[in-house]
Amino acid sequence: MLGLDPVEEAAYRRLVGLPSATSTELATALDLDVTVVRPALAALGTKGLVATSTAGSDQFVASPPMVALGSLVRERQDDINRARSELEALTEQYRGAAAQRTVTDVIDVVTGAEAVAQRFAQMQRSARTHVQGLIRSGVAVVSAAENVEEDLAAERGVSYQIVMEREALEAPGVFQNAQEAMTRGEQVRVAERLALRLIIVDRELALVPMAPAQEESRGPVGALLVHPSGLLDGLLALFDHCWASAHPLDTGATRAAELDGLDEVDLRVLQLLLSGLTDQAVGSQLGLSVRTVQRRVATLMGACDVHTRIQLGLQAERRGWLAPQTN
Repeated sequence: MLGLDPVEEAAYRRLVGLPSATSTELATALDLDVTVVRPALAALGTKGLVATSTAGSDQFVASPPMVALGSLVRERQDDINRARSELEALTEQYRGAAAQRTVTDVIDVVTGAEAVAQRFAQMQRSARTHVQGLIRSGVAVVSAAENVEEDLAAERGVSYQIVMEREALEAPGVFQNAQEAMTRGEQVRVAERLALRLIIVDRELALVPMAPAQEESRGPVGALLVHPSGLLDGLLALFDHCWASAHPLDTGATRAAELDGLDEVDLRVLQLLLSGLTDQAVGSQLGLSVRTVQRRVATLMGACDVHTRIQLGLQAERRGWLAPQTN
């Protein structure tokens, strides 16, 4: 809270609810050692958040929050305003320099797994409107589960458009993670094959793995950070093509499916099949045997009175079993 460490914050919050307290009483209330609480009280005193009571030098009272914290808030706001002004000035300088970049200046080389992961996080943290990505099978540097910046960016309204390679979707737990992302408003599509991994932020900056696709798991990790240029335009066009040619990942069933008697497992099997997964991959995602998956598919085909899986997909769409997709 406003630059306070955890012990300082806990001590101040506790004191706010008490007429006064000694360091020993406060330590007992917080279940902390008094040798930890006393330095925190001294720091709070220096910051004007507590004062000693007239009852004694070891009797402390909290300063009024509106007065004590109000000044800290104003100081923090002043710092933010100065940082914003500095950011705007630096951005203008950067744009001026960008306009004079040579061919070699439009690409920054990022080397090392830690540096690539840091840049990947920074790009999402700085996103204002859009993050677009191509995801191949395997893990380059950061897995979907470790990518906490994606959740934070989505929460603040950043739009995500992700194209996943079919093989990537087959990894255990990935389909569920993708569905959870879609409940937050992210758009996910599936492609049979993708030529490379890619992340684009606000259509202004792209990050591309340095190693060829077949060598991603070998050798040192590195990536190319691509600034506005003809190369970035080409990457944007590549993403747009992949997005247009991929098919949407199904988000779930509609009321029509429920009325036709399909249960949740039937629908998950159907969704995964229509996303291009094999029977074995569907079973892996749902914890079913291949034979059970095939039996479920046969039941669905029988319900639609069709003989092929292509016909099953057409009938599922016609009957309104699948949730409508957004573009």
